[in-house]
Amino acid sequence: MTEKHDDSIIKANLTPLPDKVGVDGLEDKWRSEWDEDGVYKFQGTRDRKAVYSIDTPPPTVSGHLHVGHVFSYTHTDVIARFKRMQGYDVFYPMGWDDNGLPTERRVQNYYGVRVDTSLKYDPDFKPPFEGTDGKKIDAKDQVPVSRKNFIELCEKLTAQDEKQFEALWRSLGLSIDWSQTYHTIGEHPQRVAQKAFLRNLARGEAYQKDAPGLWDVTFQTAVAQAELESREYPGFYHKLAFRFEDGTPIYIETTRPELLAACTSLIANPDDDRYKQYFGQYVYSPLFKVKVPILAHPAAEMDKGAGIAMCCTFGDVTDVQWWRDLNLPTRSIIQRNGRIVMDTPDWIEDENGRAIFAETAGKTTFSARKIIVDKLRESGDMDGEPTPTKRMTNFYEKGDKPLEIVTSRQWYLKNGGTDAKLNAELIERGKELNFHPDFMRVRYENWVHGLNGDWLISRQRFFGVPFPLWYPVKEDGSADYDHPITPREDQLPIDPTNDVPEGYTEDQRDVPGGFTAEPDIMDTWATSSLTPQIVTHWEEPDEASKALFKATFPMDLRPQGQDIIRTWLFSTVDRAHLENKCLPWANATLSGWILDPDHKKMSKSQGNVVVPDKPIKQFGADAVRYWAAAARLGLDATYDEGQMKIGRRLAIKLLNATKFALAIGREDENHHVADSAVAEWNPADVTEPLDRAVMAKLALVITQATDALNAYEHSKALEVIESFFWQFCDDYIELVKNRAYGTADAHGNTPSEKAVKSARTALGLGLDAFARLLAPYLPFATEEVWSWMHAGSGSVHRAAWPKAETYAAAATGASPETLAWAGKAVEQLRKIKSEAKVSMKTPILSVALSAAKEGVEAIKSALDDVAQAGRVIGKFDLVEKHAEEEAAEDEADTAVSIDASELGEPPVKKK
Repeated sequence: MTEKHDDSIIKANLTPLPDKVGVDGLEDKWRSEWDEDGVYKFQGTRDRKAVYSIDTPPPTVSGHLHVGHVFSYTHTDVIARFKRMQGYDVFYPMGWDDNGLPTERRVQNYYGVRVDTSLKYDPDFKPPFEGTDGKKIDAKDQVPVSRKNFIELCEKLTAQDEKQFEALWRSLGLSIDWSQTYHTIGEHPQRVAQKAFLRNLARGEAYQKDAPGLWDVTFQTAVAQAELESREYPGFYHKLAFRFEDGTPIYIETTRPELLAACTSLIANPDDDRYKQYFGQYVYSPLFKVKVPILAHPAAEMDKGAGIAMCCTFGDVTDVQWWRDLNLPTRSIIQRNGRIVMDTPDWIEDENGRAIFAETAGKTTFSARKIIVDKLRESGDMDGEPTPTKRMTNFYEKGDKPLEIVTSRQWYLKNGGTDAKLNAELIERGKELNFHPDFMRVRYENWVHGLNGDWLISRQRFFGVPFPLWYPVKEDGSADYDHPITPREDQLPIDPTNDVPEGYTEDQRDVPGGFTAEPDIMDTWATSSLTPQIVTHWEEPDEASKALFKATFPMDLRPQGQDIIRTWLFSTVDRAHLENKCLPWANATLSGWILDPDHKKMSKSQGNVVVPDKPIKQFGADAVRYWAAAARLGLDATYDEGQMKIGRRLAIKLLNATKFALAIGREDENHHVADSAVAEWNPADVTEPLDRAVMAKLALVITQATDALNAYEHSKALEVIESFFWQFCDDYIELVKNRAYGTADAHGNTPSEKAVKSARTALGLGLDAFARLLAPYLPFATEEVWSWMHAGSGSVHRAAWPKAETYAAAATGASPETLAWAGKAVEQLRKIKSEAKVSMKTPILSVALSAAKEGVEAIKSALDDVAQAGRVIGKFDLVEKHAEEEAAEDEADTAVSIDASELGEPPVKKK
């Protein structure tokens, strides 16, 4: 828990101060201290109200890091540190998303291998490569290996990649509890994913069916709706003639003439007057002479092409909709490898049509298209030549070729896409969830409303969580998919390709009367959607896990990118709704993207990424965190080294300002601070008007920053804190340093002991508060200054968040604006010298300043400090501005203005 830090009287154990300060080297120094002291370790609190739990995104371990990785994770870390200082026991784990296609693709290229499921495991296998510098190795040059060998290589490489990620997070200063780390392919996550699936299956929420689905011919796997990207793709429109019985043509336009043999019907909009007369009639397809009906469907676009389209099974998702709604026959001709089927379909009865189809058998869609177009020219069924066009086509988000739609047996999980009641329930769950920023809520709702099918969760890949299923093998050697064999939950995790179901022996595998394994694995999102259940140890039998789950679930926060609302956020809500009957967390924070200096999204494919090690080494972790934290949630941010320089300057200023203030009264003649000391900063000792005004302003800043952070507006809090910090350094320290030192004024008058103590106390209280306020943003610099102020009292990151009421009590009715007015007065006094081009040490013999009434009163209350800071040694008049003067002037520039002044000679330096 957070250590006690009594703001009523702050006792500081001051240490000797370094001769020079800087941010370089602080990361290594404090990281080791934090690890050794367990500063960020979850304490195991069992009271749910005292715990703040975070469902940290498990980054995809693909071996490639860019500065975007530090962005949203910094946002999360700011909140984690703030909550810890508020007194919560913060549960802040880290996971690695190491299964799925990105890992497989990286392993294939890194080691030069590919899976051949017919091969047996080779315990002595050595890959042909150990790294290929990111070069892609063609499939023909990859060495075939068994599935088990391939999985071992995946596990080996991801372990290496995870070390890189952990090193990055540590260098950035993330306050992760590294004892709470998991892998999405590990034994525990596999058990959770398989257990959840078996329960979905038992409740009828998971089911399998043979159905048309999106298929990536490159990766040879089915693809879910949430993983689609719509991209512009070049093609050609072909105007083709379907003919009535008497030979009269009716023309359609298509970009996919190679699918003519799969045509089931022509479809037009029911409101299209051009085609109403033809609904219910039949026409014959060109080349193949297959009789097909002309039907009506509202999804047909009247203004697209000819307004009437052929429905083929399947050219796109609209074909699937028509096929389903109109109960059309299935005439699939595209195989999983993207080629035309070898056998001529039975529905083509015309001999010439069968001969034409035979020419396309086994061809790629590109080659088949060329053959069909040539035949259409010969037959006269194509009107004119193909015309170029660009169309929006579905791609797998990680793929390079347009997706095909093929029919295959797949596993699905209900998500409201086919169940109106469940859809409405998931919409309501979205309304319960606190979105930060709130405008992101509509993206969730639009996605759920737009679902047109359940979640396809099976993948035809290798490195992932296996479905825990076997099937009986019938006497004819086929699998009985209608009666899956399931294991008990206490047997999980299992791999059905290696493990044997109860009641069978290994020699019964894949033989009649025996069993066969489910070969598919779960989609990576099917595991990632269970991260709240994984990290909180849902349904684990031991008492420690039960206590952890009770104390952490439902969780408090899910931080993530805005682009995966439809995948990760929604799928996690779906799983928790089905299994736990609740939301998985109360809050979701959505970060924007990182843009390059040309305002383009940073991505590896664009080649415009920045490796995060570079700015961290160049500017320091605190500086990079400052840049990230300055960005608002939900909005894109530009990679800006200028912002990082500002962050570095802020960290250095904190170090210098703290050293300066702590040294006052402790320096020897050589300005060395060699001794330790105990200081007591009692708010009751703040007695001077300017000091009380600073306490009033500090109380206001603490309130505003606390409210902003409680609302997950980390950038707003930083802006408030930073703005006052600079004012504190540039105005307040300059105004009170002479009084804090006890320096006599120009007339030889020294400040009272009470006035000196007031300044030193206000400085101490202020810098103590700033160390804590800035700790979530600049963890290294703040830990350093905290060690100077509070040696032996623990980390600033376990100190309590400052309380506004403590500083408000010290303000005793002072206005927080007094400091601003006093600062403007000093600014004008310095302006006199600047315009006269004389030293700032030049005394002012007399001066008259004018300001608004409230400004005159504020400056008058701090007049001695203003005079000392501006070296006014003579007459100092304050004049109230008339209303018409104020109205005629720009207050921002002339809130305080010079009426008259007289400079003296610069002081003579003593030899």
